[in-house]
Amino acid sequence: MKKKLLRLVSLALVSVMMVACFAACGDTSAAKKEIELPAFDGVTVQKVNGDIPSDFKIGLICLHDKNSTYDKNFIDAMEEVQKELGLTDEQVIISTGIPEGAECKDKAVEMAEAGCKVIMADSFGHEAYMMEAAKQYPDVLFAHATGTKAHTSADLPNYVNAFASIYEGRYVAGVVAGLKLQEMINSGKITADKAKVGYIGAFTYAEVISGYTSWFLGVRSVVPTATMEVTFTGSWYDETGENNAAKKLISNGCVLISQHADSMGAPNACEEAGVPNVSYNGSTFNAVPNTFLISSRINWAPYYKYLIDCKINGKDAVKDYIGTIKTGSVELTNLGATVAEGTLEKVIEVRKALADGTLKVYDTDNFTVEGKKLTTYLADVDDMGDYVKETEVVADGYFHESEYRSAPYFDLTIDGITLLDTNFG
Repeated sequence: MKKKLLRLVSLALVSVMMVACFAACGDTSAAKKEIELPAFDGVTVQKVNGDIPSDFKIGLICLHDKNSTYDKNFIDAMEEVQKELGLTDEQVIISTGIPEGAECKDKAVEMAEAGCKVIMADSFGHEAYMMEAAKQYPDVLFAHATGTKAHTSADLPNYVNAFASIYEGRYVAGVVAGLKLQEMINSGKITADKAKVGYIGAFTYAEVISGYTSWFLGVRSVVPTATMEVTFTGSWYDETGENNAAKKLISNGCVLISQHADSMGAPNACEEAGVPNVSYNGSTFNAVPNTFLISSRINWAPYYKYLIDCKINGKDAVKDYIGTIKTGSVELTNLGATVAEGTLEKVIEVRKALADGTLKVYDTDNFTVEGKKLTTYLADVDDMGDYVKETEVVADGYFHESEYRSAPYFDLTIDGITLLDTNFG
């Protein structure tokens, strides 16, 4: 009996030791925790004044569904506003998977006929079709994200564009990446001359160029020797293409990766290779906890509330709305568990400087083009389809991005960035 008891005790001890071993030696990602980034305390909260009529409806047209991090941002924000304002499911119509073609106009018309007073579309290629619908329904407010035509369409007072100064969010994310690079240099993992980062873009459009340039400038504010390679997939959402692009950049010697593309392809490739990653449009920490550093995103909720407030109170919406850190439109996620020491404090410092205007992302003292400081530049702000650059955008020592229209127009290739290819769709 004593032998049997000893045997049972031994087996119990072994079981406890095995559990402890699995907890300590198994998948350590479960133990990793995000570092909380306090919300920016200088946000001016957008309000909806007055009562919303019971027959009020708002529609949202999305290129993809929630599997795309880009579209997920729009949908999540609309659902947030619906909950905050107490709108019913009948008052909020969300349509996903709408191509950048005549299907967009058809869906906009369908929403207008269903009684929508405000209709928003989320993808660049939707613009022409939203404008056609706006002509047909002058009493409906049509809004389009990333578009360029509203400010030159005086004959369409019910058509407006919107974007955000997300280049500022990307700059902060670049600072986080730069601090990680510096940590790698300090630890001897790489040398300063090997501080090469990679970036996956969808298309070689100004929106993407502005994004990767601002991110790179953030990196270089910490590691001046950093260089960057950029490759394009030719699609806003291509998980396989983005995964392969990340692997190509890593094989080229890029030691940290970011993206302007909407799937988990690149973050997954980075997690597999153990390469730090800055994602976009939301945190990927739960999926890739060992390599995620930070993400920037546009919060569309303030703009939706602005549109609703304008419509129910008979106010004209601005032709070009640019959301900022101060409006709560440009947000940063919590930090990943593997960021460099001191990152949290630096993020708070840089975010505040951008919000109060003491730091300019495109300060012309901080970059060159073909070896020269940029002192003047004409941009195609009006976008009349003739590709004529008509607006001076350099003044007071910096490039004035998204000030003359909401959609980005920074389309320069600055020194230190190498394009491996281009893709204009």
